[in-house]
Amino acid sequence: MQTAIGTDINIAAAFLKAGELVAIPTETVYGLAANALSESSVAKIYAAKNRPSFNPLIIHIANITQMHEYAFVDEISLKLAQHFMPGPLTLLLPKKSTVPDITTAGSKKVAIRIPNQALSLALLSQLDFPLAAPSANRSGYISPTNAHHVMEGLHGKIPYILDGGDTAVGLESTICEVAEESIILHRAGSITAEDLAAVTGMKVVDAATYHAPVISDHSTDSPATPGQLKSHYAPHTPLYMGHIPELIQAHAGKKMAVISFHTRYEGVDNFILAPDHQLSTAASKLFATLRAIDNSHYEIILSEQFPNEGIGIAINDRISRAQFILKH
Repeated sequence: MQTAIGTDINIAAAFLKAGELVAIPTETVYGLAANALSESSVAKIYAAKNRPSFNPLIIHIANITQMHEYAFVDEISLKLAQHFMPGPLTLLLPKKSTVPDITTAGSKKVAIRIPNQALSLALLSQLDFPLAAPSANRSGYISPTNAHHVMEGLHGKIPYILDGGDTAVGLESTICEVAEESIILHRAGSITAEDLAAVTGMKVVDAATYHAPVISDHSTDSPATPGQLKSHYAPHTPLYMGHIPELIQAHAGKKMAVISFHTRYEGVDNFILAPDHQLSTAASKLFATLRAIDNSHYEIILSEQFPNEGIGIAINDRISRAQFILKH
């Protein structure tokens, strides 16, 4: 199969209507899209990504009204949607039977969002079905933030990449779920726990500390929401996160790349993500920087822990999941 890159939403729509896969831009990362209501089309996503079939997908829609076609929407979730969508927020909601089980990996809940990207919104408005769209890369590898990244990983596996340029946010969307008395944060993103609390007036709790099996199963072997596998977003080069001077000493003699917020370290190749000291800048550059390092023949990648506030929480989450895990 030949893979083309272009900006024509009519070509993208034609492929999707024919049951094929198309990579689409969003403000977070590029997604590998298919008709979310077609079991055969969704199966192609899992095959192209080599994605475990127990890992659920996010469905993308054009407007808030469409949420009611695919999920049961409570008042608080609707309030969050009205405030943050289109944008980098995904809501986990009880699904309706219109959504096939393969799309949610058998879960009775569905993850829904509206991307804040002009090309993809125009494309979604042309379609009479939502798009299931996990990140457009091989499963477990670094998420793509431009069309070239998608081509590197999926050339020959999909017919078309809709090119919307570099993504603005650069990290996957925040995923949350409204429970009876609180909001469960399943995945950190650029919309923070503080943002969610400010809009709803409700307490926000991390999914890892929320003990209510009737709500969801938080096993890392069978995640209830996308992006929750323990090892994820990982480069091929071993990556370690921690106190950089100690890590440099521990790995002396190796060709190493160091990822930092704005600090430069002696005797190593520095990849500073935010010379302007802005966490949003660091977030937008993280995945592209990991890819660049991974293609540059380093023996090891070292990373600081970023300020654990705002989108810095999401940055630390992604780096932590990308760390080298010794397999016995």
